[in-house]
Amino acid sequence: MKQKTVSLASGNGGAENRDLIEKVFFKHLGNEILARGEDASIVELKADGGCNVAFTTDSFTISPIFFSGGDIGKISVCGTCNDLAMMGANPKYLTLGVIIEEGFNVRDLEKIVRSIKKELEINGAIVVAGDTKVVPKGSVDKIFINTSGIGEPLVDGISASNLSEGDLIVVSRDIARHGASIFASREGIELENTIDSDCASLFPMVEAILNAGIKPVAMRDATRGGVSAVLNEWAVASDVCIEIEEAKVPVSQEVRGICEMLGFEPMSLANEGTFLLAVKKEDATKVVEILKNFEQNKDATIIGKVTSEYKKRVVLLSDWGTKRFLELPTGELLPRIC
Repeated sequence: MKQKTVSLASGNGGAENRDLIEKVFFKHLGNEILARGEDASIVELKADGGCNVAFTTDSFTISPIFFSGGDIGKISVCGTCNDLAMMGANPKYLTLGVIIEEGFNVRDLEKIVRSIKKELEINGAIVVAGDTKVVPKGSVDKIFINTSGIGEPLVDGISASNLSEGDLIVVSRDIARHGASIFASREGIELENTIDSDCASLFPMVEAILNAGIKPVAMRDATRGGVSAVLNEWAVASDVCIEIEEAKVPVSQEVRGICEMLGFEPMSLANEGTFLLAVKKEDATKVVEILKNFEQNKDATIIGKVTSEYKKRVVLLSDWGTKRFLELPTGELLPRIC
């Protein structure tokens, strides 16, 4: 790495984050499975390949720990179960690691655990192992949570490296709500209408798509780095160009207002209940119809397509007929977002 110390930008889900992962972690720990860069890894537990599972892990350090639309407990289950769902896997078993600061309010802890229980029930998953650490005051900010998850793959072959020319790109709902909600809560911005985070479990939606006999080419929840990060990762992994019609990307008026006021790019803000799908052209309309059966997904829509005009690039098409590249996010966006 060019930089000598780790900066907050190294955790933004964008270019600096990728640099840290590739030049430190992959350098020493890289292997064929890790190099795939998926939300969850499909691993074989038996030499004959007779037992495959989806496996993932995630850590959560969000500030504030309670926000409009959720809390650190809810997001810790959503984050891990969603990563499994994005590989077409049914979440089954989670581990729960909790680091608690001395003096943390027990009522708040119970509230967080109740949120964990509720979200587990939505996914049909259970916690089967855990660990608790209490550290001196000032060692962590209130509470940090790590969850790892194992899921049962319901289909195979979903991958960021499988996109091909002609595939269409679908977004499940309006974007950037989580990032905007967290920033408004953190900075005490008072709005006429509260922006709720989109934090939600995605497996019920994925299950409905799979039950309809549709196999997505790729799926990815647009967390840190937002839609920009996902699209750029797909373009690089599949060696394709992804063209997005900017006007078709759904952004609520409240979120757009915050972004215009503060100079944020909605495409780069984090989401916690919004995902992108790459699907075959003949499946796209049906996928949108299925998504719209869920109340939060009323804005689900097709936003773009895969082409061969440029390699490994994402292009935004404006209503005015102009084009510009959508780059991987850089710099310090919103730290401690999940």
